[in-house]
Amino acid sequence: MTIKHYLLILLIMALFGSAFVFGKLVLNTNVPPLLFGSLRMLVVVICLLPFFNFKIPKENLKSLFIFSFSMGVGVTGFTYLSLQESNIVSPVIIGSQLAIPFAIILSNFFLNEKFSFQKWFFVITSFLGIIFIGFDPELINNIFALVLTALMAFFYAIANVASRDTNNLSIVNTNFFMASIGFVVLILLSFFFEGNTMIILKNIQLDMWFFIIYSGLIVSIGAHMSLFYLYKFYPVGKVLPFYALFPVFGLIQTYIIFNEIPSLIMTLGGIIVVGSVFLIQKVK
Repeated sequence: MTIKHYLLILLIMALFGSAFVFGKLVLNTNVPPLLFGSLRMLVVVICLLPFFNFKIPKENLKSLFIFSFSMGVGVTGFTYLSLQESNIVSPVIIGSQLAIPFAIILSNFFLNEKFSFQKWFFVITSFLGIIFIGFDPELINNIFALVLTALMAFFYAIANVASRDTNNLSIVNTNFFMASIGFVVLILLSFFFEGNTMIILKNIQLDMWFFIIYSGLIVSIGAHMSLFYLYKFYPVGKVLPFYALFPVFGLIQTYIIFNEIPSLIMTLGGIIVVGSVFLIQKVK
């Protein structure tokens, strides 16, 4: 990998980590999580609409719908629900790494992919790391947030498995379809369960609108598009291990913004989770 591409992948991981930090900042201003998620998806829809090709092969519709619902609704919704539920951001960032071991499990059961004993060992240790984090005294009142984080990771894994049947579609079409479903479903859920949608929209502060647009434009479009750009030059197995870095960037930003210092238990658990996820992607 060239130096230029190394710097790009580091920037992408920093952007992924920032999504959690900026998300928490918006939620702290009483913007409800489902509404926030729907607005993030709306930004993606608006930006990609001019480039969307409305011709989608029928054989891709089922997988595209599963991917779109899982990523646009499941991942987006549970990300912000978990951030709202948790008093601290660190466990949500670390817990998001469970997406990769979940994807291994789903691939084994639904795609009949076979994995080595070493891979399964690190899948187990990654879950044990999250359980270890759950014993942190700071998380006594935030256990439900870990459950929501696990659901977010589970939906991310479903999206990754489903996306394997949409490889022939353009990135723009896939992301536009995903964001459209995400926006419609999340805004309806927000309307029925969170209420006062129009009043909340009118009261969102200008700087919070910047973070919402940032989440949709820079993270959802910019970072993800850049990642797919790297896939043109390198195999997935070369790029994917760098995913283990985004919690590091996220935790650094969490410390800078919230002065949040992970406890010893959370640090050790985080090392187990991130290390296991990294090794899952390295071993055959």
